[in-house]
Amino acid sequence: MAYFDNGNKIFADARANHYAVGAYNINNLEWTRAILRAANETRTPVLVQVSMGAAKYMGGFKFVRDMVADQIDAMAITVPVILNLDHGDFAAAMECIKLGYSSVMYDGHKLPLEENYRQTREVIRAAHQRGISVEAEIGKVGENQDASSGELAAVEDARAFAELGVDKLACGIGNIHGIYPPDWQGLDFARLAAISDAVTIPLVLHGGSGIPKKQVQRAISMGIAKVNINTEFQLAFQAATRAYIEAGHDLDKDHKGYDPRELLLPGTEAITEKMKEMIAWLGTPAVA
Repeated sequence: MAYFDNGNKIFADARANHYAVGAYNINNLEWTRAILRAANETRTPVLVQVSMGAAKYMGGFKFVRDMVADQIDAMAITVPVILNLDHGDFAAAMECIKLGYSSVMYDGHKLPLEENYRQTREVIRAAHQRGISVEAEIGKVGENQDASSGELAAVEDARAFAELGVDKLACGIGNIHGIYPPDWQGLDFARLAAISDAVTIPLVLHGGSGIPKKQVQRAISMGIAKVNINTEFQLAFQAATRAYIEAGHDLDKDHKGYDPRELLLPGTEAITEKMKEMIAWLGTPAVA
């Protein structure tokens, strides 16, 4: 029967030993299977996560939990799997805690600071009673192709959230969700160093897709233990699917190239291969 690890020991070990574990967003059944397959084939732990929007698209948080659990069993997955809510609001975090997700990221950065503290504290209390891990965000991760939309995390906020009891801390250090623009200036390693010196809990790099390998690995050496990746897989899926269609394979009626199982297969396989590449970047060690 499927079991979800909360990841606390895994991420503590990752920070202590200067590697990272990937956190990969799922968008449908194919995404889920592609990610679980890559983890099992490389024998590495994996964090499977779902955003509020993706959960709504797939039918809700309960469906996502059940689907991931069923696939763990159906695919005979034997590596640790962490099921995480990504960028959830308060209601979503509390729902996922009740449903048995093993990790939740509560994102209250839009709230006044004191209200963010209050709600984060409540999420931590509810989650920790059930052995569930909690991630919070300080600063603001930029949005797609807009380098100016983010805010650097403050060191004093890092200390404050660590004192609240969060298990992992996502930091705005110049990173961006989505595609990075040509004028992006790179990660702010000075700010990351200051935060890493101030707190001992595992740090999280959101917007991992598109950051150059050397920067990702430097960030890992400075305390990043979890790297979020989504856009990288979306682009790989899109490119492989486009190639299949442009080659006319979907028009092959003799071999049923129009069958969704055939149509989606190249993109699904591309996700698995891209994930194996990212695992190598992160230096994630295999489990016994």
